[in-house]
Amino acid sequence: MFEIERRPVIVSFDEVAAFTETYGFAGSSGKVFLEGQYILPQGRASRTLLIFMHPASTLNLMPFSAAMARAGYHVLCAASRYAKNDTALIMEKVVADLGAYIRHARETLGYRHIVLMGWSGGGSLAMFYQSQAEKPDVRETPAGDAYDLAAMNLQPADGVMFIAAHTGRARLLAEWIDPSVLDENDPDRRDLSLDLYDPRNPAKPPYDIAYISRFRQAQRARIERITARVCETLGELRKRGGAEVERPFIVHRTMADPRFLDRHLEPNGRKPNWCYLGNPETVNSGPAGVARFCTLRSWLSQWSAADSRADAVECVANIRAPLMLLENGADDAVPPTHPKEVFAAAKMDDRIYRHVENATHYYKDQPRELEEAVKVAHEWILSRWSM
Repeated sequence: MFEIERRPVIVSFDEVAAFTETYGFAGSSGKVFLEGQYILPQGRASRTLLIFMHPASTLNLMPFSAAMARAGYHVLCAASRYAKNDTALIMEKVVADLGAYIRHARETLGYRHIVLMGWSGGGSLAMFYQSQAEKPDVRETPAGDAYDLAAMNLQPADGVMFIAAHTGRARLLAEWIDPSVLDENDPDRRDLSLDLYDPRNPAKPPYDIAYISRFRQAQRARIERITARVCETLGELRKRGGAEVERPFIVHRTMADPRFLDRHLEPNGRKPNWCYLGNPETVNSGPAGVARFCTLRSWLSQWSAADSRADAVECVANIRAPLMLLENGADDAVPPTHPKEVFAAAKMDDRIYRHVENATHYYKDQPRELEEAVKVAHEWILSRWSM
Protein backbone atom coordinates (compact mmCIF):
# COMPACT_ATOMS: atom_id res chain seq x y z
CA MET A 1 0.00 0.00 0.00
CA PHE A 2 1.29 3.44 -0.98
CA GLU A 3 0.70 6.92 0.30
CA ILE A 4 -0.99 8.95 -2.43
CA GLU A 5 -0.74 12.49 -3.69
CA ARG A 6 -3.19 14.44 -5.81
CA ARG A 7 -2.28 16.78 -8.66
CA PRO A 8 -4.47 18.86 -10.96
CA VAL A 9 -4.53 18.04 -14.68
CA ILE A 10 -5.74 20.62 -17.18
CA VAL A 11 -6.34 19.71 -20.83
CA SER A 12 -7.68 21.99 -23.53
CA PHE A 13 -8.42 21.77 -27.23
CA ASP A 14 -9.96 23.88 -29.95
CA GLU A 15 -13.65 23.53 -30.73
CA VAL A 16 -16.11 25.95 -32.28
CA ALA A 17 -19.62 25.70 -30.77
CA ALA A 18 -22.80 26.85 -32.49
CA PHE A 19 -24.00 28.31 -29.19
CA THR A 20 -23.00 28.38 -25.53
CA GLU A 21 -24.32 25.28 -23.76
CA THR A 22 -22.36 25.38 -20.50
CA TYR A 23 -21.99 28.33 -18.15
CA GLY A 24 -18.87 30.46 -18.50
CA PHE A 25 -16.57 31.33 -21.36
CA ALA A 26 -15.76 27.80 -22.51
CA GLY A 27 -18.70 27.61 -24.89
CA SER A 28 -17.94 30.84 -26.73
CA SER A 29 -14.13 31.07 -26.63
CA GLY A 30 -13.41 28.50 -29.32
CA LYS A 31 -11.76 26.17 -26.81
CA VAL A 32 -12.81 23.42 -24.45
CA PHE A 33 -11.13 23.33 -21.03
CA LEU A 34 -11.11 20.13 -19.00
CA GLU A 35 -10.04 19.74 -15.38
CA GLY A 36 -8.98 16.37 -14.04
CA GLN A 37 -6.99 15.05 -11.12
CA TYR A 38 -4.03 12.72 -10.86
CA ILE A 39 -4.00 10.32 -7.93
CA LEU A 40 -0.46 9.00 -7.73
CA PRO A 41 1.35 6.55 -5.44
CA GLN A 42 4.26 8.42 -3.93
CA GLY A 43 7.66 7.35 -5.20
CA ARG A 44 6.41 4.91 -7.80
CA ALA A 45 6.95 5.36 -11.52
CA SER A 46 4.67 3.73 -14.07
CA ARG A 47 4.19 3.46 -17.82
CA THR A 48 0.56 2.40 -17.40
CA LEU A 49 -2.24 4.86 -16.62
CA LEU A 50 -5.74 4.01 -15.41
CA ILE A 51 -8.30 6.58 -16.57
CA PHE A 52 -11.62 6.93 -14.75
CA MET A 53 -14.25 9.07 -16.41
CA HIS A 54 -17.98 9.55 -15.89
CA PRO A 55 -20.09 11.63 -18.30
CA ALA A 56 -21.32 14.02 -15.61
CA SER A 57 -19.47 13.32 -12.38
CA THR A 58 -15.95 13.67 -11.03
CA LEU A 59 -14.57 10.40 -9.68
CA ASN A 60 -11.49 11.56 -7.81
CA LEU A 61 -13.26 11.17 -4.44
CA MET A 62 -14.76 7.76 -5.19
CA PRO A 63 -13.31 4.84 -3.19
CA PHE A 64 -12.25 2.67 -6.12
CA SER A 65 -10.06 5.21 -7.90
CA ALA A 66 -8.11 6.14 -4.77
CA ALA A 67 -7.78 2.49 -3.78
CA MET A 68 -6.17 1.64 -7.13
CA ALA A 69 -3.64 4.43 -6.58
CA ARG A 70 -2.85 3.12 -3.08
CA ALA A 71 -2.26 -0.26 -4.72
CA GLY A 72 0.50 1.32 -6.81
CA TYR A 73 -1.24 2.45 -10.01
CA HIS A 74 -1.11 5.84 -11.66
CA VAL A 75 -4.71 7.05 -11.85
CA LEU A 76 -6.27 9.93 -13.75
CA CYS A 77 -9.81 10.97 -12.85
CA ALA A 78 -10.95 12.86 -15.94
CA ALA A 79 -13.85 15.29 -15.70
CA SER A 80 -15.84 16.11 -18.83
CA ARG A 81 -16.92 19.61 -19.84
CA TYR A 82 -20.26 18.78 -18.14
CA ALA A 83 -18.82 17.97 -14.71
CA LYS A 84 -21.60 17.86 -12.08
CA ASN A 85 -24.20 19.27 -14.50
CA ASP A 86 -25.57 16.99 -17.20
CA THR A 87 -28.41 19.34 -18.24
CA ALA A 88 -26.96 19.98 -21.70
CA LEU A 89 -24.73 16.91 -21.92
CA ILE A 90 -23.98 15.51 -25.38
CA MET A 91 -22.41 12.05 -25.20
CA GLU A 92 -20.54 12.53 -28.47
CA LYS A 93 -18.79 15.57 -26.98
CA VAL A 94 -17.90 13.63 -23.85
CA VAL A 95 -16.21 11.07 -26.11
CA ALA A 96 -14.16 13.92 -27.60
CA ASP A 97 -13.23 15.04 -24.08
CA LEU A 98 -12.05 11.56 -23.15
CA GLY A 99 -10.05 11.41 -26.37
CA ALA A 100 -8.26 14.62 -25.42
CA TYR A 101 -7.22 13.15 -22.06
CA ILE A 102 -5.92 9.95 -23.66
CA ARG A 103 -3.94 11.89 -26.25
CA HIS A 104 -2.48 14.08 -23.49
CA ALA A 105 -1.57 11.02 -21.42
CA ARG A 106 0.29 9.37 -24.27
CA GLU A 107 1.81 12.27 -26.18
CA THR A 108 2.54 14.72 -23.37
CA LEU A 109 2.91 12.57 -20.28
CA GLY A 110 4.50 9.59 -22.02
CA TYR A 111 2.38 6.69 -20.79
CA ARG A 112 2.69 3.56 -22.89
CA HIS A 113 -0.48 1.76 -21.81
CA ILE A 114 -3.94 3.22 -21.12
CA VAL A 115 -6.66 1.23 -19.35
CA LEU A 116 -10.16 2.71 -19.29
CA MET A 117 -11.81 2.15 -15.92
CA GLY A 118 -15.51 2.33 -16.74
CA TRP A 119 -17.11 2.58 -13.31
CA SER A 120 -20.90 3.12 -12.99
CA GLY A 121 -22.06 5.55 -15.70
CA GLY A 122 -18.50 5.57 -16.99
CA GLY A 123 -18.93 2.00 -18.21
CA SER A 124 -21.14 2.80 -21.18
CA LEU A 125 -18.98 5.88 -21.88
CA ALA A 126 -15.86 3.69 -21.99
CA MET A 127 -17.60 1.29 -24.38
CA PHE A 128 -18.83 4.13 -26.59
CA TYR A 129 -15.38 5.71 -26.67
CA GLN A 130 -13.49 2.48 -27.38
CA SER A 131 -15.91 1.44 -30.12
CA GLN A 132 -15.43 4.80 -31.85
CA ALA A 133 -11.67 4.67 -31.39
CA GLU A 134 -11.47 1.20 -32.92
CA LYS A 135 -14.23 1.54 -35.50
CA PRO A 136 -15.33 5.19 -35.91
CA ASP A 137 -18.59 5.89 -37.67
CA VAL A 138 -20.30 8.78 -35.82
CA ARG A 139 -20.34 12.05 -37.74
CA GLU A 140 -23.25 13.86 -36.10
CA THR A 141 -25.19 13.94 -32.86
CA PRO A 142 -28.61 12.29 -32.60
CA ALA A 143 -30.11 15.77 -33.06
CA GLY A 144 -28.45 15.97 -36.47
CA ASP A 145 -25.76 18.49 -35.53
CA ALA A 146 -22.42 17.90 -37.25
CA TYR A 147 -19.89 16.36 -34.84
CA ASP A 148 -17.41 14.10 -36.59
CA LEU A 149 -15.86 11.62 -34.18
CA ALA A 150 -14.48 9.71 -37.16
CA ALA A 151 -12.29 12.70 -38.06
CA MET A 152 -10.85 13.12 -34.55
CA ASN A 153 -8.41 10.20 -34.77
CA LEU A 154 -9.38 8.94 -31.34
CA GLN A 155 -6.66 6.78 -29.80
CA PRO A 156 -7.96 3.42 -28.55
CA ALA A 157 -7.19 2.33 -25.02
CA ASP A 158 -5.24 -0.87 -24.48
CA GLY A 159 -7.97 -2.39 -22.31
CA VAL A 160 -11.34 -1.64 -20.74
CA MET A 161 -12.77 -2.47 -17.33
CA PHE A 162 -16.54 -2.38 -16.81
CA ILE A 163 -16.99 -1.93 -13.06
CA ALA A 164 -20.38 -1.83 -11.31
CA ALA A 165 -21.62 -0.35 -14.57
CA HIS A 166 -24.97 -0.26 -16.34
CA THR A 167 -25.65 -0.65 -20.04
CA GLY A 168 -26.27 3.07 -20.63
CA ARG A 169 -28.07 6.14 -19.34
CA ALA A 170 -30.90 5.83 -21.83
CA ARG A 171 -31.60 2.19 -21.10
CA LEU A 172 -31.42 2.78 -17.36
CA LEU A 173 -33.84 5.70 -17.51
CA ALA A 174 -36.27 3.53 -19.47
CA GLU A 175 -36.26 1.13 -16.50
CA TRP A 176 -36.42 3.84 -13.82
CA ILE A 177 -38.80 6.51 -15.12
CA ASP A 178 -42.17 6.79 -13.37
CA PRO A 179 -44.88 5.71 -15.84
CA SER A 180 -47.71 7.03 -13.66
CA VAL A 181 -47.17 10.61 -14.92
CA LEU A 182 -49.97 11.51 -17.34
CA ASP A 183 -49.10 15.16 -18.00
CA GLU A 184 -45.46 16.26 -18.36
CA ASN A 185 -46.43 19.76 -17.26
CA ASP A 186 -48.35 18.60 -14.18
CA PRO A 187 -46.67 15.78 -12.21
CA ASP A 188 -49.67 15.56 -9.88
CA ARG A 189 -51.78 14.10 -12.67
CA ARG A 190 -50.97 10.43 -12.34
CA ASP A 191 -52.32 6.96 -12.98
CA LEU A 192 -52.74 5.62 -9.44
CA SER A 193 -52.42 2.03 -10.60
CA LEU A 194 -48.90 2.73 -11.89
CA ASP A 195 -47.71 4.84 -8.95
CA LEU A 196 -45.43 2.59 -6.90
CA TYR A 197 -45.37 5.04 -4.00
CA ASP A 198 -49.10 5.69 -3.63
CA PRO A 199 -50.51 3.52 -0.82
CA ARG A 200 -53.81 3.41 -2.68
CA ASN A 201 -52.23 1.45 -5.52
CA PRO A 202 -53.55 -2.11 -5.17
CA ALA A 203 -50.35 -3.58 -6.66
CA LYS A 204 -47.88 -4.38 -3.89
CA PRO A 205 -44.54 -6.21 -3.75
CA PRO A 206 -43.90 -8.90 -4.72
CA TYR A 207 -45.25 -7.79 -8.10
CA ASP A 208 -46.65 -10.36 -10.49
CA ILE A 209 -45.40 -10.81 -14.05
CA ALA A 210 -48.46 -9.22 -15.64
CA TYR A 211 -48.08 -6.04 -13.59
CA ILE A 212 -44.37 -5.73 -14.37
CA SER A 213 -45.08 -6.21 -18.08
CA ARG A 214 -47.72 -3.45 -18.01
CA PHE A 215 -45.42 -1.20 -15.98
CA ARG A 216 -42.49 -1.62 -18.38
CA GLN A 217 -44.69 -0.98 -21.38
CA ALA A 218 -45.97 2.23 -19.79
CA GLN A 219 -42.39 3.32 -19.07
CA ARG A 220 -41.43 2.86 -22.71
CA ALA A 221 -44.51 4.76 -23.81
CA ARG A 222 -43.64 7.74 -21.61
CA ILE A 223 -40.08 7.86 -22.96
CA GLU A 224 -41.45 7.75 -26.51
CA ARG A 225 -43.90 10.59 -25.80
CA ILE A 226 -41.12 12.80 -24.45
CA THR A 227 -38.89 11.96 -27.40
CA ALA A 228 -41.67 12.80 -29.85
CA ARG A 229 -42.21 16.15 -28.16
CA VAL A 230 -38.46 16.86 -28.21
CA CYS A 231 -38.19 16.12 -31.93
CA GLU A 232 -41.26 18.18 -32.70
CA THR A 233 -39.93 21.17 -30.72
CA LEU A 234 -36.47 20.90 -32.24
CA GLY A 235 -38.00 20.76 -35.71
CA GLU A 236 -40.16 23.81 -35.01
CA LEU A 237 -37.18 25.85 -33.80
CA ARG A 238 -35.23 24.95 -36.93
CA LYS A 239 -38.18 25.79 -39.11
CA ARG A 240 -38.40 29.27 -37.57
CA GLY A 241 -34.76 29.90 -38.39
CA GLY A 242 -34.32 32.43 -35.59
CA ALA A 243 -31.77 32.82 -32.83
CA GLU A 244 -33.62 30.43 -30.49
CA VAL A 245 -31.97 27.09 -31.20
CA GLU A 246 -32.35 25.13 -27.96
CA ARG A 247 -34.83 24.77 -25.12
CA PRO A 248 -34.46 23.36 -21.60
CA PHE A 249 -37.19 21.39 -19.85
CA ILE A 250 -37.89 19.37 -16.70
CA VAL A 251 -38.67 15.66 -16.56
CA HIS A 252 -40.65 14.92 -13.40
CA ARG A 253 -40.52 11.68 -11.40
CA THR A 254 -37.72 9.58 -12.87
CA MET A 255 -36.85 7.08 -10.12
CA ALA A 256 -39.58 4.44 -9.93
CA ASP A 257 -38.14 1.03 -10.70
CA PRO A 258 -40.13 -1.87 -9.17
CA ARG A 259 -36.76 -3.45 -8.36
CA PHE A 260 -36.22 -0.73 -5.75
CA LEU A 261 -39.17 -2.08 -3.76
CA ASP A 262 -39.18 -5.75 -4.73
CA ARG A 263 -35.95 -7.66 -4.20
CA HIS A 264 -37.46 -10.73 -5.85
CA LEU A 265 -37.04 -8.96 -9.20
CA GLU A 266 -33.48 -9.66 -10.37
CA PRO A 267 -32.37 -10.60 -6.86
CA ASN A 268 -28.98 -9.63 -5.45
CA GLY A 269 -27.79 -8.50 -2.04
CA ARG A 270 -29.14 -4.95 -2.29
CA LYS A 271 -30.98 -3.25 0.56
CA PRO A 272 -34.82 -3.31 0.23
CA ASN A 273 -36.83 -0.11 -0.33
CA TRP A 274 -33.66 1.72 -1.24
CA CYS A 275 -31.60 2.91 -4.19
CA TYR A 276 -28.09 4.28 -4.56
CA LEU A 277 -29.36 7.86 -4.09
CA GLY A 278 -31.35 7.07 -0.94
CA ASN A 279 -35.08 6.66 -0.37
CA PRO A 280 -36.44 6.08 -3.90
CA GLU A 281 -39.76 7.82 -3.20
CA THR A 282 -37.89 10.97 -2.17
CA VAL A 283 -35.43 10.79 -5.05
CA ASN A 284 -38.25 10.18 -7.53
CA SER A 285 -39.32 13.81 -7.32
CA GLY A 286 -36.13 15.37 -5.92
CA PRO A 287 -33.56 17.51 -7.75
CA ALA A 288 -30.96 14.71 -7.94
CA GLY A 289 -33.13 12.28 -9.87
CA VAL A 290 -31.68 11.19 -13.21
CA ALA A 291 -32.67 13.20 -16.29
CA ARG A 292 -34.41 15.80 -14.13
CA PHE A 293 -33.13 18.81 -16.10
CA CYS A 294 -32.62 18.44 -19.84
CA THR A 295 -32.31 20.21 -23.15
CA LEU A 296 -33.71 18.97 -26.45
CA ARG A 297 -30.31 17.83 -27.70
CA SER A 298 -29.17 16.31 -24.43
CA TRP A 299 -32.36 14.25 -24.20
CA LEU A 300 -31.71 12.68 -27.58
CA SER A 301 -28.02 12.07 -26.93
CA GLN A 302 -28.12 10.64 -23.42
CA TRP A 303 -31.69 9.76 -22.40
CA SER A 304 -33.66 8.63 -25.46
CA ALA A 305 -33.46 4.85 -25.82
CA ALA A 306 -34.17 5.12 -29.55
CA ASP A 307 -31.47 7.71 -30.20
CA SER A 308 -28.59 7.53 -27.72
CA ARG A 309 -25.49 5.80 -29.08
CA ALA A 310 -23.88 5.29 -25.67
CA ASP A 311 -25.30 1.79 -25.25
CA ALA A 312 -22.73 -0.63 -23.89
CA VAL A 313 -24.49 -3.71 -25.29
CA GLU A 314 -24.34 -2.33 -28.83
CA CYS A 315 -20.88 -0.77 -28.50
CA VAL A 316 -19.09 -3.76 -26.97
CA ALA A 317 -19.72 -5.85 -30.08
CA ASN A 318 -17.36 -3.53 -32.00
CA ILE A 319 -14.50 -3.70 -29.47
CA ARG A 320 -11.48 -5.96 -29.77
CA ALA A 321 -9.43 -4.69 -26.80
CA PRO A 322 -9.28 -6.91 -23.68
CA LEU A 323 -12.31 -6.55 -21.41
CA MET A 324 -12.92 -7.19 -17.72
CA LEU A 325 -16.46 -7.02 -16.29
CA LEU A 326 -16.78 -6.70 -12.55
CA GLU A 327 -20.22 -7.12 -10.98
CA ASN A 328 -20.90 -5.91 -7.44
CA GLY A 329 -23.04 -8.51 -5.70
CA ALA A 330 -25.17 -6.06 -3.69
CA ASP A 331 -25.24 -3.21 -6.20
CA ASP A 332 -28.07 -0.80 -5.38
CA ALA A 333 -27.76 1.15 -8.63
CA VAL A 334 -26.96 -1.31 -11.40
CA PRO A 335 -29.43 -4.15 -12.08
CA PRO A 336 -27.68 -7.56 -12.17
CA THR A 337 -28.81 -8.20 -15.73
CA HIS A 338 -26.91 -5.21 -17.14
CA PRO A 339 -23.30 -6.45 -16.87
CA LYS A 340 -24.42 -9.91 -17.93
CA GLU A 341 -26.00 -8.49 -21.10
CA VAL A 342 -22.81 -6.62 -21.92
CA PHE A 343 -20.66 -9.70 -21.40
CA ALA A 344 -22.97 -11.81 -23.55
CA ALA A 345 -22.64 -9.30 -26.39
CA ALA A 346 -18.83 -9.08 -26.16
CA LYS A 347 -16.92 -10.70 -29.05
CA MET A 348 -13.26 -10.05 -28.22
CA ASP A 349 -11.09 -13.09 -27.53
CA ASP A 350 -9.77 -11.71 -24.23
CA ARG A 351 -12.75 -11.17 -21.95
CA ILE A 352 -13.37 -12.12 -18.34
CA TYR A 353 -16.23 -11.77 -15.82
CA ARG A 354 -15.76 -11.43 -12.09
CA HIS A 355 -18.15 -10.96 -9.15
CA VAL A 356 -17.52 -9.36 -5.74
CA GLU A 357 -20.00 -10.75 -3.23
CA ASN A 358 -21.89 -8.25 -1.03
CA ALA A 359 -20.28 -5.18 -2.65
CA THR A 360 -22.62 -2.20 -2.97
CA HIS A 361 -22.35 0.41 -5.70
CA TYR A 362 -20.15 2.81 -3.73
CA TYR A 363 -18.46 0.28 -1.39
CA LYS A 364 -19.71 2.45 1.49
CA ASP A 365 -18.30 1.14 4.78
CA GLN A 366 -17.07 -1.95 2.90
CA PRO A 367 -13.25 -2.03 3.13
CA ARG A 368 -13.15 -5.80 2.62
CA GLU A 369 -15.26 -5.72 -0.54
CA LEU A 370 -13.30 -2.77 -1.88
CA GLU A 371 -10.05 -4.63 -1.24
CA GLU A 372 -11.41 -7.63 -3.13
CA ALA A 373 -12.44 -5.48 -6.11
CA VAL A 374 -8.97 -3.89 -6.23
CA LYS A 375 -7.35 -7.33 -6.07
CA VAL A 376 -9.44 -8.56 -9.00
CA ALA A 377 -8.57 -5.48 -11.05
CA HIS A 378 -4.89 -5.70 -10.09
CA GLU A 379 -4.58 -9.33 -11.17
CA TRP A 380 -6.26 -8.63 -14.51
CA ILE A 381 -4.17 -5.56 -15.31
CA LEU A 382 -0.84 -6.97 -14.14
CA SER A 383 -1.26 -10.13 -16.24
CA ARG A 384 -1.52 -7.98 -19.40
CA TRP A 385 0.50 -4.80 -18.84
CA SER A 386 3.29 -3.73 -16.54
CA MET A 387 2.50 -1.29 -13.75
